[in-house]
Amino acid sequence: MARPMGPVRLKRTNPVTLVLGAALCIFILYFVIGSSAPDFSPSRKATAASHHLSPPTSPFRKPASGSKPKPPPVAHYNLNNVTITPNPLENRENILILTPMARFYQEYWDNLLKLSYPHELITLGFILPKTKEGNLATTQLQKQIAKTQKTGPEKDRFKSIIILRQDFDPPLASQDESERHKMQNQKVRRAAMAKARNSLLFSTLGPSTSWVLWLDADVVETPPTLIQDLAKHDKPVIAPNCFQRFYNPETKAMDERPYDYNNWQDSPTAQEMAQHMDPDDILLEGYAEMATYRALMAKMAKPDGLLHEEVPLDGVGGAALLVKADVHRDGAMFPPFAFYHLIETEGFAKMAKRLGWQPVGLPNYKVYHYNE
Repeated sequence: MARPMGPVRLKRTNPVTLVLGAALCIFILYFVIGSSAPDFSPSRKATAASHHLSPPTSPFRKPASGSKPKPPPVAHYNLNNVTITPNPLENRENILILTPMARFYQEYWDNLLKLSYPHELITLGFILPKTKEGNLATTQLQKQIAKTQKTGPEKDRFKSIIILRQDFDPPLASQDESERHKMQNQKVRRAAMAKARNSLLFSTLGPSTSWVLWLDADVVETPPTLIQDLAKHDKPVIAPNCFQRFYNPETKAMDERPYDYNNWQDSPTAQEMAQHMDPDDILLEGYAEMATYRALMAKMAKPDGLLHEEVPLDGVGGAALLVKADVHRDGAMFPPFAFYHLIETEGFAKMAKRLGWQPVGLPNYKVYHYNE
């Protein structure tokens, strides 16, 4: 016969266990609710953008609950007050230097630091590809930026620096000079370059920018007064002549030779060739297979010529190019497609001319390209 059970006694819970359980519950609730709610703490609000058009581009944050909300900021810019004059230094005009970069050259950066235009008026903009080589160039660039902006002399520090990474793959696996300049690679290569230039331009051109200086990453030597020298011509688009220094084995001494053949004056032969091309075909300069007989500024340099002699141009290169910001604001960009059978910088020159802006070149004013 079964014996009746006595009353059941529950084991008394340890108070420490209850405290730990309650603390755990509170932590879980805080984590779930706190992670989804906006953070309006003073430290967090300090990183929010004080102005919606100024970096860093953090979101504009509403004030904490309970306080009276303020409207988001409204910026007013009168572009009529932005001067673009032959005396940018005297008028304290803002310069935007833009550089598409696949490789980093220390000589390029050293030359930038030598520019005599006040660095507090210069904004630098870079765009680099998302490749192994582009990653290396970005690392090297950021190292020099940190050195200049954080520990370098005050006079060397720039107003601001913007780095973009391309959101498309480069068409060429190699950036070697021999590979870049093969004729069969030119259309896809220059279309990609045009896209990179446009991305860089549209992301960095600000309402206070007066001049845009396009300077290739492999241009390693320019006069320190490059910006002032080009601006004083007061031309909407102006290009110096790009040469390259090299050791001449015939003379056994250092010499120089023309490099950029994209600064040119059009010819009847080139115009005739264009009339018989398909709409998507482009004319290229500097190739024997496509003799255009254009007048090349690279061949116009004279040892005894006037330094600031001007010649009108129908096509321009991008090695070094000073552009009034109003030309870009009017819509002149770098076509990544055949535009009157021209592409990239040469297409830009054509577009500028169609908008009423005449490009000009300086045959005897030289900048120098890196010699690989």
